[in-house]
Order: sequence, then C-alpha cells, then structure tokens
Amino acid sequence: MMQNEGISTNQKVSRYEDQNFVDTTKSVWNYSILYDDDVAYFQAGSHYSIYKKFGSKRLSVLDREGYYFCVWAPNATQVSVIGNFNDWNAESHPLNPRWDKSGIWEGFIPGLKKGELYKYHITGFEGRITVKGDPLANFWEKRPLTSTITWEFDYQWGDSNWMQNRKEKNALDAPWSVYEVHLASWMRPDPANEEEYNSYEYITERLVSYVKELGFTHVELMPVMEHPFDGSWGYQCTGYFAPTSRFGPPEGLMHMIDQLHQNGIGVILDWVPSHFPYDAHGLYMFDGTHTYEYADMRKGFHPDWNSYIFNYKRGEVKSFLISSARFWFDLFHIDGIRVDAVSSILRLDYSRTEGQWEPNEYGGNGNLEAIAFIKDLNETIFRDFPDVQTIAEEATDWPGISKPTFMGGLGFGMKWMMGWMHDTLDYFKIDPYFRSHHQNKFSFSMMYFYDENFMLPLSHDEVVHGKSPMLYKMPGDEWQKFANLRVLYTYMWTHPGARLLFMGDEFGQTSEWNYKSELQWYLLQHDSHKKLQECVRELNRLLRQEPALYECQFSPNGFQWVDLNHRDACVLVYKRMGKTEDDDILVVLNTNPLPKEQWQIEVTRPYKKEIFNSDSAQFWGTGNYSNSNLVCEPIGEGDDKRYRLLVNLPPLAAVLLK
Repeated sequence: MMQNEGISTNQKVSRYEDQNFVDTTKSVWNYSILYDDDVAYFQAGSHYSIYKKFGSKRLSVLDREGYYFCVWAPNATQVSVIGNFNDWNAESHPLNPRWDKSGIWEGFIPGLKKGELYKYHITGFEGRITVKGDPLANFWEKRPLTSTITWEFDYQWGDSNWMQNRKEKNALDAPWSVYEVHLASWMRPDPANEEEYNSYEYITERLVSYVKELGFTHVELMPVMEHPFDGSWGYQCTGYFAPTSRFGPPEGLMHMIDQLHQNGIGVILDWVPSHFPYDAHGLYMFDGTHTYEYADMRKGFHPDWNSYIFNYKRGEVKSFLISSARFWFDLFHIDGIRVDAVSSILRLDYSRTEGQWEPNEYGGNGNLEAIAFIKDLNETIFRDFPDVQTIAEEATDWPGISKPTFMGGLGFGMKWMMGWMHDTLDYFKIDPYFRSHHQNKFSFSMMYFYDENFMLPLSHDEVVHGKSPMLYKMPGDEWQKFANLRVLYTYMWTHPGARLLFMGDEFGQTSEWNYKSELQWYLLQHDSHKKLQECVRELNRLLRQEPALYECQFSPNGFQWVDLNHRDACVLVYKRMGKTEDDDILVVLNTNPLPKEQWQIEVTRPYKKEIFNSDSAQFWGTGNYSNSNLVCEPIGEGDDKRYRLLVNLPPLAAVLLK
C-alpha cells in the first residue's frame, strides 16, 4: 500500500490482536477500525485521509447499529463520550486506549443514532479536565452551542459532467474571474438582525443564478468551516471537517457546490491552517496540555489574532491538517483552496520583534517544519486532485510560492498579488490631475509579475476597518467616482493573471462591508449602481470570450507595453495576446478627466473595431467618445510596416480594440 493514501478506508471492523470475543455487557465495545499502518502513518504525518477513520463513524457490529468513536488525546488518562444519550455522564461510556501507546482512544457504542449530541470528557495532563467537541466531527451545533453531532453524509451528487471536465475550467490557461462571498452577509432574512441566517438552500437558489448572470467563473467562499464567533468571519475555526451549521446541515453546502458546478461555476474555499482560537470546546489545550499547538509561545501564539499556531513539527498535527484540506476536495468536490495567512506560517518572526522569536537551526527566520508541511500539502492535493488549484495569500517576497516543489518552490498553483492591489488602490486614490507623477504605480506590477502565478485580489480586507468601500476610495464627484471605478475594473480585467472581486464591489457599495448586515441590494434601483454592475458583467463576458485575456495570462507571451511615453497625459497602452495573433487586444487607459480626441498610437498591426468602452452610456458613462469609425493608417514599408491608430479617449475611461 502506498504511503499517504487513504489506508484501509472501508468501514470494516478489525479487533485488536489480543481480543477474541465481544463483551456485549459493556456500554462501549472494545473495537477498532484502525490498522497498524493507519497509526504509523498518522504518527509520521503522512496519513492524509484520517477523516475516514477518526471521529464518529456509523457502523454495524455483530448486527448492532451504532457509532464508533476515535480521538487522539496522547496526554489523557481517561476519555469518555458524553451526550444527551447518557445524561452527559463521564462515567457511563469510557473509551479504550490503544495498546500501542499512540494516544488514540476508541470504542463502539451500540444503539447510538444519527443526530446525537456528544463531546469528549477528557482527564488529561496533571489531571486537568477538558470537555471538547470532536475535532473530526462533520456536524456541530449552531453557535453559541458547542456540541458535536453524530452524522453520516446523505447526498447524491449531480455534477459528474463538471467533475469529468473541470480540468480545463481550473487550468492556468483558463479564464479566472472569482466572486468572493461571505455567505451570512451576502443576503439575510432580516438585514438588521445578525442572529438570523438564510439556509444553504435559500442562498443557493439566489447566489447561483446571480453569479451565472454576472459571468464569474468561480466563487470563493470565505471560511465555511465551523467557527464559534461571527466576528472572526470564519477565520477562527474549530471544526476543520464540518461546514458551519448556521445555514443548516452539511448536505446543504454539498447542494450549493453541486448547483454551482451544474451551472459551470467553480468553487474555492478559504482554508485556515495558520491558527485556531482558544475556545474551551476547541483544539486549544485539547488534553490538558499543548496537543495541537506549539508549547513554546514564541512559535505557538499569534499576537495579532490572539490565537494559537499549529505545531507543524508534530506528525499527528500534520496528518490532521492535510487530511482536512483533502476532505473538502474528496467529499465536497471543491475546485480549490485559498490558504489564509501563509506568511505567518512560513516566518518565525511574523509580527514579532527581536527577542520574541528564535531563529531556526540555520540561523534563518523560516519555520522549517511549516515549510515542509506546505510543500507536502500542495504535493498531496495536486497528486490526488490534478484538476484543481491551491492559492496562497502570501504578503511578502518569499520566493517560489507558486513554483513546483521539484523546482524548489512551495508548490501552490497561484499567489495573491498583494503588491498590485496596494499600488493600484494607492494610484486611484490620487486626484486625477496629479496622477501623472505616479504612473510608475501602474507599470511597476509588470516588473515582477512573472515571478509567480498571480491572482489580482480586491478582497474583503480592502473594504473594512475604516478603509472605506471601493467606490469611496475613488476621488471626485459622483460621476468621477463611478468612472474611476469602471476604469480600475477594466484595468484589473485586462491585466495578466487571475482576478478576485469581493461581493458588493460589483455594484459599488456605499458603505464598508458589515458582517452583521447584508449587501446594499437596494442601491441597484439607481442607474449608477445598476450600470456599474452591467460593466462588470460585460468585462466577464469579454474575459470568457477573448482568448487574448487568458490563454497566456501567466506567460511573457501574453502581455506587451505599447506606449508608456505619455505619462503626463495619464495615457497608458498595452497589448494582451493569446496563442493566435488575430486574437490580440489593444488596451488604452485614460486615467485623466480630460477627453482626448483622435489620440495617436503607433501599432504594428491594424486594429479595426472597438469591443469595449468603459465610458459607454450602457455603463453610466457619457457615451460621447466612441470609436465606431476607427482610423488606422499604414506607415512605413516592408519589415518596418506599422500603423498610425487614431482613438477617441473618453475622460477617466478604458477602451479595448481588436
């Protein structure tokens, strides 16, 4: 059997070697579904499907239906299953420690039904008592309640066509336009009541049609793993193998993903292996001591987030985390994970000053075991699911984030381009009359673009905590704000790489994102907002339709500067190229509020038609500066044959020519 695979994954029951009979008089039968290889690989950090063995599993043993429990608590002296079924009595259903001293406790409780509340009552290090939810549970009580629930998935998938053909949809030479969604606040039953949530089914019915209508290729769901505190937005996770119960049972999320797939939309999940909260029912001090987290708080505590850092050196923790990532690909059919806060995983000195961290054995600031974990994570995902993507949120200049591990990289498929995001927003915040002094903020991104496979993010982080909504980052009066935003989005959609836009940005929210409420859907009654939304829809249509915008999006063959010599006029021209020369698109940006009629551009091929104009009346622009009759005159001869192109440039606008 190959290492790392799902070892002995059938639910066949195996007795311990020293047992030859079943004692049916006990409330917990001494049974195991673990094999020696399972335990060895789990301890070595190379069992990447522990969700098939650990947690609570419905079984039939000696014709008795019930649930088998398996939990790792290496410092425990006693572990019991408690719940409604035994009046939360810690003496009633004790689990059995494995004979191999692996720290694994297990047992079978006959007669236990699906849907029972339970926790583990653990007598741990130095006799400390902890009461914990099951780390491998697939279903938790709706917060603020904290019990785990015996469960067995019951869902029939209908996305076989997507799954068989998704490689072309998730490839690096496919169009990528990602709509980032926070499920709770996308739409609420009562916008003023943060305690109410729509069901997975209700959201699915509306979200799928909305995303399809706007033409996004993928959705990215902010963390849907179970978490206790809404204000963490899901980034302080307690249930790494369970969709949140805020919106209903786990099958509801399966249905959502299924419907998105059936409508041609890929699904990325935010996944958070960088830290976890200190809630009493979670992973922190699981068996009375530091089981999942580093014991040395110089490595084990995040000062920024007041949370705890996984012990990436411990094999069992590594098996737990990679199994969690694999679980969502395997059982929920997802198309990618966006790994949160990768910088904090890689760096020992992340948010720490001198004396607050200890260098690695070579004197550097890299967390060597965390680096090994990241590489193994990506190798495992791409080995087992070669038609998906892994995406890193990494905010530093760490080299090789999206390079294969065999080339010395970390193995991600893509990396968020945080530098592009900061430079672009800084530029667009400048009064247009003074932008001519800052044109390098536009051109600089291409100086390092080919270092990684970049995704351009305008994410939730940019519209919270006083940063203002995207619309109000733009200078000028109301018309100029919308015009600036349209040209920003056009620049984003025509820049090489993938792109991600946070919900509400597509129609110009006028308030910062508030997780307690919902999007300002009422703004769509106004033409300015409705037509901005139409602009995004058209950009997505062009992206899907024009190979020049995606076929070579990570290759130097896909982009070329045409004119950087008119910085004083705030006019920049570049060409996007696909695999066929006739697909070329010329992009002309005028980020100044002065229109420029019959602007001259020298090109090497004739451009005959305008295919997009962000100043169109269709998008709430002036509509006064179209290019229905392009003038493109030949100049030069022979090998030096070129063309003089005359283009009408609207104020604060982008024009695309083909």
